[in-house]
Amino acid sequence: MSVDSPETIGITADILDHGLAADLSAASLALARRFHHGATMWCLAPQWEPHAHHMAVEFVHPVIVGKRALPAVALTAPDLLAQTRIAARSGDIVIAVAGAADIAVRDIMRRAPAWGALSVWIGSGARPEAGCADHVLWIDDDDPLAPATGRFVLMYHLLWELTHVCFEHPGLLGEPPGDCGQQVCVTCSDEGRLAEVLASPAGAFAQARVRTADGEESVDVTLVSPVAAGDLLLVHAGSAITRVGQ
Repeated sequence: MSVDSPETIGITADILDHGLAADLSAASLALARRFHHGATMWCLAPQWEPHAHHMAVEFVHPVIVGKRALPAVALTAPDLLAQTRIAARSGDIVIAVAGAADIAVRDIMRRAPAWGALSVWIGSGARPEAGCADHVLWIDDDDPLAPATGRFVLMYHLLWELTHVCFEHPGLLGEPPGDCGQQVCVTCSDEGRLAEVLASPAGAFAQARVRTADGEESVDVTLVSPVAAGDLLLVHAGSAITRVGQ
């Protein structure tokens, strides 16, 4: 066996089972759609910082000569939440390499919908709970050194290549139309949206300024007061109806 063979670095055929292959395909299509509409990818890896740099380099580097470079940046500040909050725009992508117990990444992933960012979480070991990110790409391996074996590198290499494959099919790049077959409120569509409080209200009955996927807006917080900057709220028809916990 050669020193640089796949088996030597921990890449074996069994890690790409049908479930993970399907997850990679879905994530790649979602990334292609976001990049097609002007997204920047923000790459995080609090405990394995080289992965953040490696992901950014892969996506900036065109897979084939003449193909487009995709905007990607590694974020490595001590306060990743604050840095990502400032960096991410609505329509962007946040991708992280981390274990399910990583507090910073968990917090960023749960706030991503309020920022309008697509979230992708790569990890191994115990899985995070369902719905923690838009796309979860996971290896069922409890070895704490699994991120150093090359299997994570394989996953984001495949993401990079499959994203370019999706670009070869322009008909796939438009966002799929929503299809709700139920009757909904014509005013607000019965929609509950995640919002992050930007600043406390100026007074007892003042509205709070919040950030949602649609941008900044003011909402009534009477039902959930008091609120502070950084709180997550569920907003419906211009009013905060509940807090969103951990």
